[in-house]
Amino acid sequence: MIDLNRLRQETENVKTLILRKEPGFAVDTLIELDQQVRSARSDVEQLRKEKNDLAKQGAQGVTAEVRERAIQLGKDLKAKEQELETTEKEFNNLWLCCPNIPQEDIPVGDKADNKVVKTVGQKPDFSFTPKNHLELNEQAQWFSLEVGANIAGAQFVFYNQFGTKIIYALTSLMLRNNVKHGFKPVLPPALIQEKGLYNAGNLPKFEGDFYRVNDENLCLIPTSEVSLTNLHADQIIPSEQLPLRYTSWTSCFRREAGGHGANDRGLIRIHQFEKVELFAITKPEDSNPELDRMVAAAEDILQQLGLHYRISLLAAQDCSFQSSKTFDIEVWLPGQDRFYEVSSCSNCHDFQARRAGIRYRAKAEEKPTLVHTLNASSLALPRLMVALMETYQQEDGSIKLPEHVQKLIDNVW
Repeated sequence: MIDLNRLRQETENVKTLILRKEPGFAVDTLIELDQQVRSARSDVEQLRKEKNDLAKQGAQGVTAEVRERAIQLGKDLKAKEQELETTEKEFNNLWLCCPNIPQEDIPVGDKADNKVVKTVGQKPDFSFTPKNHLELNEQAQWFSLEVGANIAGAQFVFYNQFGTKIIYALTSLMLRNNVKHGFKPVLPPALIQEKGLYNAGNLPKFEGDFYRVNDENLCLIPTSEVSLTNLHADQIIPSEQLPLRYTSWTSCFRREAGGHGANDRGLIRIHQFEKVELFAITKPEDSNPELDRMVAAAEDILQQLGLHYRISLLAAQDCSFQSSKTFDIEVWLPGQDRFYEVSSCSNCHDFQARRAGIRYRAKAEEKPTLVHTLNASSLALPRLMVALMETYQQEDGSIKLPEHVQKLIDNVW
């Protein structure tokens, strides 16, 4: 959730920034409801004070006038409490759906206005028309969408033996890489309580985007970012422990209810996929440098695999709901003839920390302060598999991986 004090003190600037990110958001209504809640709360407090004062008078002898006033105060207080409850509920529902305030230095606009800040490597030069990963898989047989569909339904994948080796090899590479960059490996559950989705910012905004477990207050995680956001929920972290850095490997489950184009076929967008995540908790002044650190850790993997990629600073409307600033790392897919995101690295500022109650205390005598949280994909494994297949394809339809990559795979088992 956004900082209400900032909204009240910098109303016009914050309003402009919120609308820069989500032009249709009812920010004026949020401001008005905030004022109504504060006014109603003040009225309730005043009526309670009058009622208490009257009770003290009554202790010295109840007169008809005092009794009549007490009855009226009780009615007024009940009505005002009901009004406050209704207004607070309406306000909180809208506040929970308000996007994070974007940082002022990110581009204005939507996806078309994203700014490429770095490009590494060159597009592979083929003497033939490159195939996409689905065409290559007819010969390679790394995975089967048909078997996945028979088992679980459309947009699920079944990895065959070699495909499975690649998944495990890449995961091992990523975890070792992330530990080298200072991140601690953890393995969270694949299920999370509903409250955890509120804390991470997935609810109520994205109801329907994830899978629920029937008759349980549990959901399958859409990303381990959700789990790691809740790792220190309702805690005050000692200042000397910050920053906290975690990396995890989990399956991620997303319903992906919206429609998708032809470019999203195959492994590009599926309901269950493996992903290695980076997550960090920092002091506010350290969060943007930490974002750069996470980007460097993620792109290190692509450099080790010899893949062509670029990094883009996202425009306000293309940033995620929880993010204040995001860099996307996009790898070149020759068979798609386009760049495709394999990592999204975001600074969420105190947006998730406010929901989850994650704070730190700089000094023993000071009040606790909200931390900043950051997350990054490091990386999404199916899309990385697509990049390897399409980048290292041969004219005869075979795939010849670089020797060091092949060795990594051969050493899995």
